[in-house]
Amino acid sequence: MSLFSRIFGGGVPAGFPGKLDKDEAVAASAQVRGGGHLVATSLGLWVPEGEDARRIGWHLVSKAAWASGVFTITEAEETEQAGSAVVLRDLAPRRIAVEQPGKLPQAVHQRVTGSIKSRHRQELDGGGAWFVQRKVPGRDGIVLQVRPDPGADVAAIRTIAAEVAAKIEAARDDA
Repeated sequence: MSLFSRIFGGGVPAGFPGKLDKDEAVAASAQVRGGGHLVATSLGLWVPEGEDARRIGWHLVSKAAWASGVFTITEAEETEQAGSAVVLRDLAPRRIAVEQPGKLPQAVHQRVTGSIKSRHRQELDGGGAWFVQRKVPGRDGIVLQVRPDPGADVAAIRTIAAEVAAKIEAARDDA
């Protein structure tokens, strides 16, 4: 990576194996200890996967924390639909040590928080859920995501999520 890129960000790092989309722009990157790069783009966070790289869309980054030279990233996976809402499950946090973070922590923070349009916590017997409206990079509109707590009544949360999603759609149609 050139000195210019290290100072001002941008540009795909040398040797990066991922294939960016046509309109995907690099915001920041950092070399991972042991090889590979973390690359924050307009569409998501690229993480090393063996000899390759994989992009996690910003709307699927549940948590990203930076401390003592290590990024801890919690990725969510979409498990099912509830009406037009999406039910999520967090995967195990992944710790990735980087050589020099540069602007990467700031870029990741801005994009994760920028994808969140609203959030609401709903408590239920046995555990609650987070209801989060997020912008999906590269797509128009907002998606309602629901993340139940472990042990929560997923059937009840699914029903509530479908009802909430329908009300949101009706409000958008009336606007």
